[in-house]
Amino acid sequence: MIRYVLSSLVLVWALGFLWFTVSLPQPAGKVRTDAVIVLTGAAGRIPQGLAVLDAGLADRMLVSGVAPEVRPAEFAAEFGVSEERMDCCVSLGFAAVDTKGNASEIAAWVEQNEIASLRLVTTDWHMRRAASELDRTLPDGVPVLRDAVPSQPSLASLFLEYHKLLASWAGGLVGI
Repeated sequence: MIRYVLSSLVLVWALGFLWFTVSLPQPAGKVRTDAVIVLTGAAGRIPQGLAVLDAGLADRMLVSGVAPEVRPAEFAAEFGVSEERMDCCVSLGFAAVDTKGNASEIAAWVEQNEIASLRLVTTDWHMRRAASELDRTLPDGVPVLRDAVPSQPSLASLFLEYHKLLASWAGGLVGI
């Protein structure tokens, strides 16, 4: 009996990992939302968020998880954002140090700015966990459009992220 249960668990784990690796989330396309949320980290995230703003697909952008030493002028210079665009439309969030912290920072910003819909930008391999954490934290009724940045993750990165996703789901089930 124990072998059957263990074999079943290993099979479910392996099939889940296969699903996780072959069906990574994709870019969202041209759907309009009130705001675009960008999680710091891998390359391509901030440029994709800025492209959403430039295309008129969102009016505001929050970059969550910015290092405390980064100044808005430095951010603007690095990414070619005008002072006017920074003043009207780009907010930098300095409170988050991990994905769960991103979700808390985003939820507070969404509530403070009365955002009714948002587009989440993060890397394809990180999207499921980030969206899961955000779904648990956002006020009810705020839809989240998942806009993944395509990447070429290593097998080790996928393995680690899959286990972080499982831990996040388990934590959500027990209320952690």
